[in-house]
Order: sequence, then structure tokens, then C-alpha cells
Amino acid sequence: MSIFFTYVLLGISLAAPIGPVNAAQLDNGIRYGFKSSWLTGFSAMMADAVYMLMIYLGLSQLVDTPLLKTFLWAFGFFILCYTGVETILKAGSITSPDYIRDGTNKSKAFRTGFFIAISNPLNIMFWLGIYGSILAKTASTQEGAHVILYSMGIFVGIILWDTVVAGAAAGSRRALQPSVLRIVSILSGFVLIGFGIYFGYQAAMALFL
Repeated sequence: MSIFFTYVLLGISLAAPIGPVNAAQLDNGIRYGFKSSWLTGFSAMMADAVYMLMIYLGLSQLVDTPLLKTFLWAFGFFILCYTGVETILKAGSITSPDYIRDGTNKSKAFRTGFFIAISNPLNIMFWLGIYGSILAKTASTQEGAHVILYSMGIFVGIILWDTVVAGAAAGSRRALQPSVLRIVSILSGFVLIGFGIYFGYQAAMALFL
């Protein structure tokens, strides 16, 4: 059981670094509350599950091809810059700490988290480098059931962190003044654009060098 908790901590360490998903979670939590923020993180985890499944099925060569990585860099550039600009432009709409009860916001939050995560080649590097080596080592010494159990531990860690971020963002929405929330939302937008520019640079490097 102690090994399982080690993988839970690995999941937390994967989700914790500040990145585009956390920035999107923060913005959705400020705008729409806990559920929208949590769904953003949960949908990002679904994208992680796609990569994990591909590696588990032995498709690591497919996800590690230069062509796919270049496409994901370019797609990520578009998604992140579009989301960042939209976040900044809509920052002025934050005027009340009341939750917006709109199902379309939740479905959009889900799509945003998934597309941000699935288009992030850094996820490929993580799953190939860290999870791939963990899978190889565990499979050589443990039964298949243990591999699945430890993989679930990673997801438990990701969900725990997503819940903490969603709660903090939603709590801030209630505690802070709208003017402060607008500033936080604008900063989140610039973080997303910054990652988008980085993704675009990587795509250009892959295409022209």
C-alpha cells in the first residue's frame, strides 16, 4: 500500500507545477465556481489517460513521432493563445461573486482542459519518459493488476490536486473583490498566451530547422 501512495504523490507532482491547465483552472474557478474549475482539471486528466493508454498498449512510437509533436505544438499554440486572449477580453465581465449557473460554461470548461492537455507535447515527454520507465520496471517485477493499480494511484494524485486548485479558485472568488479577481483573470490570460507563444516557437523550430 505504501507503494500506491508513492504513485499518488507522483500524480500530485505531475499536476502541481504551474502550467496552462492550472492557469485555465484558476480562471474558470474565478468566473464560474468550483465545478467548472474542477472539470477543467478532470478533462485534462482524461487527456493524460489517452497518452497513458497508448503507452500501455505499446503505441509509444506513434506518440513520439516528430510529425505528431509538431502538429501538437502548433495546435497548442492556437488553443492557448485563443483561450488567453478570450480570458483577457472577458476579464471585465467579472462583477459579482455569485456563481454563474450555466451548463454551457461547464461543457466549455471540460473542452478547454482536454484540448490544452492533449495538445501539450510536454505531456508526451512525461508519459514516455517517466511513466514509460515505470511501466517497464513494474511490468517486469509485478503482475498486470499491480500496473493498473499504480496507474490509478497517479490519477488519484491528479484528482486530489485538481480539487485543491478548484477549491482555492472558487474560494478566492467569494473572498476577493471583483477588481482583484479581474487582475488575476488577466494574469491567467497572459500565462496562457505565454505558454502558447512557447508552443508556437517549438512548432516553428520543428518545421524550419
